[in-house]
Amino acid sequence: MTESAFAYTTPTDALVVKFAGSVAIESHGQSVVHVEKSSLADVVEYLRVSEEFTMCLDVTAVDHLQDVERSQIPGIKRERFEVVVNLISHPRNIRIRLITQVPESDPSVPTLTSSFSGTSFPEREVYDMFGITFEGHPDLTRILMPDEWVGHPLRKDDAPARVPVTFKGDPGPR
Repeated sequence: MTESAFAYTTPTDALVVKFAGSVAIESHGQSVVHVEKSSLADVVEYLRVSEEFTMCLDVTAVDHLQDVERSQIPGIKRERFEVVVNLISHPRNIRIRLITQVPESDPSVPTLTSSFSGTSFPEREVYDMFGITFEGHPDLTRILMPDEWVGHPLRKDDAPARVPVTFKGDPGPR
């Protein structure tokens, strides 16, 4: 069926047709579309302009390094990291979750700041905590950890508790 002959009933249908490699599923009553890393920014811009998605609620990441129970979705090549983007359309009263696989060998995705300027800080947080870079970001610097910090605390292979922490009432660091 050609794109022009396809009657889009939902934004999910439109994404699967318009963006090669996209796979749509339902999860807990919400539409989830797995999109190619290279087309993430184009998908978000399409949803903003053509499908009336007015707000990006969150940009985050997941490290699946030790995830032995991870479900396999047909048509999706699993990678160590996933970047997850949650969007909402107020006029249409719907939400959509976009997920893109990010390989450990190239932990980068395009920035979404040109579509939603509010993604600047969540992208910086993902960069700081997971080490995933957002290509084209206007100020990709650490936001939570000190500038001299080495590593990314939410990576599953980051050394835990390497900095002594003094708790209130403790005689010294543990």
